[in-house]
Amino acid sequence: MSTIISRLLQIALAGFLCVSYALPAYAQQMPKRTLSELINKQEPGWELVIDWIKHAKNKVQILPKTPARADSALLAAQVTTRSPMGAIVYETGGILVDNGWLRILGSGCPAMDRDLMGWNKNKQQGFLLVADDVLGGFYAINGGAFGPESIGKIFYFAPDSLRWEATNKTYSDFLIFCFSGDLASYYKNLRWKGWEQETPNITGNQGFTCYPFLFTKEGKNVAKDKRGVVPIAELWTFGQDMQRQLDH
Repeated sequence: MSTIISRLLQIALAGFLCVSYALPAYAQQMPKRTLSELINKQEPGWELVIDWIKHAKNKVQILPKTPARADSALLAAQVTTRSPMGAIVYETGGILVDNGWLRILGSGCPAMDRDLMGWNKNKQQGFLLVADDVLGGFYAINGGAFGPESIGKIFYFAPDSLRWEATNKTYSDFLIFCFSGDLASYYKNLRWKGWEQETPNITGNQGFTCYPFLFTKEGKNVAKDKRGVVPIAELWTFGQDMQRQLDH
């Protein structure tokens, strides 16, 4: 029992105690909180997120929310708005960073018709997908899939290696990195001349597929790759399938 309590405390400190897709079965059985219990008006996390965006070094676009959709998304996530995650789910339809290169999941909207928990439905348990990039790179909070020592930390599924990479960042650290981090250096091997003009032309439901594939020797020079626009769900499925094939 002490091990279970310890693990739950670790997850609680990470700010997503009741996010069911990231938690083991015993945590999923906890009683769900009502909308009024999830909305924190005394210490709203949105004020903190807004301050980070106010001082952002990268271009940040807050996608508008639909109130009814925000309510249902927050109820599904079961994260209070005191946390940055709950605040983003409840206050936004999602957030686009760096001309839409990065997409942070919120409650969904026409420009990014994916909400946090809906996007995670029917995906592998043990982590929670919270953001992605246009090339099929995915960011997930570790709920146990990547080992107990890094519970609550963000991992990145890199499209050029098909491997989950540790970032050693919490969700809040990750947001700050998105808003003000050196994304040019982080993505220097995955960007091509003119990407700034191309990315705003696709929605948050889409991404670029590259051929030759980015994880092959022939595809490492992204500037020479052929690009097409596909649903982001297709990039997720393709990346996970290829990873499994290469691991066997």
